[in-house]
Amino acid sequence: MPVENVDVQPLFATPYLKADLSKSISNKQVEFIKNLKMIPNQQNLISENLYIFEEPELKSIKEAVQEALNIYATQVMGISQTLYVTQSWSLINHPNIGMHSHSHSNSIISGSLYYAELPSPVSRMIFDRHTAYRRLLINPDGDKQNLYNTSVNVLVPKTNELLLFPSELNHLVEPNLSDKPRYSIAFNCFIKGKLGDLRDVSQLYL
Repeated sequence: MPVENVDVQPLFATPYLKADLSKSISNKQVEFIKNLKMIPNQQNLISENLYIFEEPELKSIKEAVQEALNIYATQVMGISQTLYVTQSWSLINHPNIGMHSHSHSNSIISGSLYYAELPSPVSRMIFDRHTAYRRLLINPDGDKQNLYNTSVNVLVPKTNELLLFPSELNHLVEPNLSDKPRYSIAFNCFIKGKLGDLRDVSQLYL
């Protein structure tokens, strides 16, 4: 065999963060979110209020989300700047309803919080690393898919779990195959602090 010492290593990785927020969510808060005014949103329902983390009743949830964002900024992104929530909203997927593939503009990190009991079977989140039109489709054979060549990856959320992921990732939610509503919160985040360098004429304060 002429080829020896073959080694495959990742050049880059796309991170996501999972955190348990159960200690920051009360039954009273669950009912408060469930009773927010909802309006149609393509397939599912979305809260009329698109800044729900500004509600005083959700203070402990907002603080827990911020703590997770701080961890993501320092330990995952390795930055000294601060991530903060911009918009935040609640969603309801009734039976047989999912969410179309989409990404989040004007946002760096996005999040999903499953504040209420998830119905079974749990609708999965499917992520697609491709964000633009592809002229060539070179897909791996079904039995040879791995982290290096697959275009999609799947997460199965859990009750009280927070997920943080890069906003540019296309993602969708499978249809709710249970006979109960699927409740969640979604939000976007941006960054504040000093970026760039004065002498490189790239300095920016946000």
